[in-house]
Amino acid sequence: MRVVAIDGPAGSGKSTTARAVADRLGFAHLDSGALYRAMTLAAIDNEVPLDAQRLVALARALPVRLSLVGNEFRPEVAGTDVSESVRRSDVTARVSAVSALPQVRDLVNGLLRAAAAEHPQGVVVDGRDIGTVVFPEAPVKIFLTATPEARARRRLTQEGRALDVKTLQAETERLAHRDAADARRAVAPLRAAPDAVVLDTTNLTFDQQVDRIAEQARNVFGDGSV
Repeated sequence: MRVVAIDGPAGSGKSTTARAVADRLGFAHLDSGALYRAMTLAAIDNEVPLDAQRLVALARALPVRLSLVGNEFRPEVAGTDVSESVRRSDVTARVSAVSALPQVRDLVNGLLRAAAAEHPQGVVVDGRDIGTVVFPEAPVKIFLTATPEARARRRLTQEGRALDVKTLQAETERLAHRDAADARRAVAPLRAAPDAVVLDTTNLTFDQQVDRIAEQARNVFGDGSV
């Protein structure tokens, strides 16, 4: 199994980092969050209520799936690339509720495993339970983290928002609250796998954290294989 599993709390930059690591290694990138967002988008656009059985039936009928384009798996709904649509504010507001449903998680986990099987050269997968639930046998597991304040600062900068004391404090508190909620949730709680490498990026540049994960992968898979 040529899988690099990257987990971590909200705002830790998992997807951006995973995409860069995949590029560095010549692997494909799998964003689990994009699939949950695609499920949520489908539910909103088809006016399906928060009912697990109906959501799963809808996702299979449309279908909601991942499509490999180059080295990137992109979310599709009914054959349409929804990479941009899944970032809508109404999707963001509801995706946590959708992703908390066990039947939805089972469907998404199956889609992720099937996608990984399509790309035997290797995949880099990011999420919150990749190393613990989706790919527990992944040879490389990374738990990417940073202090809530560092994550808040990065997120505000990325979104082009002000970095004044009040705004930074509010975003820091929001992320700390999200961390606690994710760690306590009954389904797939946020935690590092016992054999994961915990990488605190508080004082690392983006290139440094990508370098460290890529190096870890090369040490496991061998320099000649990536």
